[in-house]
Amino acid sequence: MSKINIGGQAVLEGVMMRAPRSLAIAVRRPDGDISVKSETVIPLSERFPITKLPIVRGAVALFSSLATGIKALNFSANEALAEGEEKEEINNWAIAGTMGAAFGFGILLFFILPLYLTKLLVPVIGDSNIVFNLVDGVIRVAVFLIYIVGISRMKDIQRVFQYHGAEHKSIFTFEAGEELTVENVRKYSCLHPRCGTSFLLIVMLVSIVVFSLIPKLWPFYFKAGSRIILLPMIAGLSYEVLRWTAKHDNHPLVKMIIAPGLALQRLTTREPDDSQIEVAIKSMQVALELNGGHKDDRLVV
Repeated sequence: MSKINIGGQAVLEGVMMRAPRSLAIAVRRPDGDISVKSETVIPLSERFPITKLPIVRGAVALFSSLATGIKALNFSANEALAEGEEKEEINNWAIAGTMGAAFGFGILLFFILPLYLTKLLVPVIGDSNIVFNLVDGVIRVAVFLIYIVGISRMKDIQRVFQYHGAEHKSIFTFEAGEELTVENVRKYSCLHPRCGTSFLLIVMLVSIVVFSLIPKLWPFYFKAGSRIILLPMIAGLSYEVLRWTAKHDNHPLVKMIIAPGLALQRLTTREPDDSQIEVAIKSMQVALELNGGHKDDRLVV
């Protein structure tokens, strides 16, 4: 079987693993059993060749991951909250609505709010377009870091972060060619260079460059609207940066570039216990079995 790249996501009391042509979600139920849902996946690149193009593939991967994440969270919520045989199904539209609201809140918090605060600082920072965008970028990254630190203190989120660590450790074990056992997985790091947390930080930094191209004299609502419109392009560019660093992660310069992302993962991952590692292993095993050995170019874990 050709070596493949596995991506994943921590969910409520579980882990979703994504192989080239399959995905599996494993969740620890309240009774201690592990519930698994799996399905085959047809890559979009086979149906729509344009999605193979650089930048385009990154934007597509982002929205595809959001859709997959909604399904994974829906399943995990139903299983993790189920008592005995009784389940109160959470509607897909309810999850989608919540995710949509969260996405909108994220745009307001990380893109519109920094722009507004920077606009208020114009009398202090002056009329330079370069200074304006640098200050805007610094505020954006600061808001992002404050947000991550804030949610990392929540007890329920800390458990999700433990499953995040279990996901990374399992992927490291698979990439090393070792057997997927609790003992082997336990010894690996929680910090993975292809993590979605690192991707978000890259998005923040790439956006500074892209937004610097927006004329400073534009009205506020034009600037705000253009930031939303440019998000797919920023995601695509960030994805290409992530791909490049993942392929050259042993180079000293690249190690310096990815260091901030790895440092940020210390906030979004926690050391998992053995029961959480078992869930991540189960998810990966099912995904690999269903996948059938196809090669993949997915990079975000």
